[in-house]
Amino acid sequence: MNLIIQIKGILQNSISVPPHKAAAFFKTGTGHYAEGDEFIGVTVPNLRKIAKNFMLLTLDDLQVLLESNINEERLLALIILIQQYQNEDSQGKERLYQFYMQNLKYVNNWNLVDASAHLIIGAHLWDKDRSPLLNLATSEILWERRISIVSTWYFIRQNDLAWTYQIASLLLRDTHDLIHKAAGWMLREAGKKDEARLISFLCDHAHQMPKTMLRYAMERLSKEQKESIKA
Repeated sequence: MNLIIQIKGILQNSISVPPHKAAAFFKTGTGHYAEGDEFIGVTVPNLRKIAKNFMLLTLDDLQVLLESNINEERLLALIILIQQYQNEDSQGKERLYQFYMQNLKYVNNWNLVDASAHLIIGAHLWDKDRSPLLNLATSEILWERRISIVSTWYFIRQNDLAWTYQIASLLLRDTHDLIHKAAGWMLREAGKKDEARLISFLCDHAHQMPKTMLRYAMERLSKEQKESIKA
């Protein structure tokens, strides 16, 4: 616990942005998706610098940080967890993957999901049964659905696109804007690897795809390509 007190002190001394500006891109008001999330104003580059000094933090200490109401403390824990995961053997990776899965309820804002899902879940399931992604994609919990699609970013980077399209198909009728954005973003990333496959998918599904998802997915396409898809 002394380490946690030390970390909290370092974070307080690393504040470089007014809290209201740090929270500006998140909807933290009553009834909104990030209700109750607190920001103190530590930038991601500073969090990464701090993380380098605490790479040997125990899972018990990471648990304390993950359970914090302060977004930057949770993000710091995830940055450390990712680094630990990448430096572990297969047995250690399994242990850290399970720890992450057991703490999904604390990966509860879009910046936390986007920083970690592909580097832990995606990386871990690369050569394993990927069915956990299907369970996440059909979850009632917003963040678990976002985790399902963002996790496929790891597969995209390995030129494996099938699961991005499979999960995106499951999310076509999702009602939340944050899912529309994430799915569209991952489809766009898949399109960087195989543009023709993206266009084919969009031609098949544009009529049922939320406008935001479609807009994000088509972002890199030419005007002519976009018009052919919308038609």
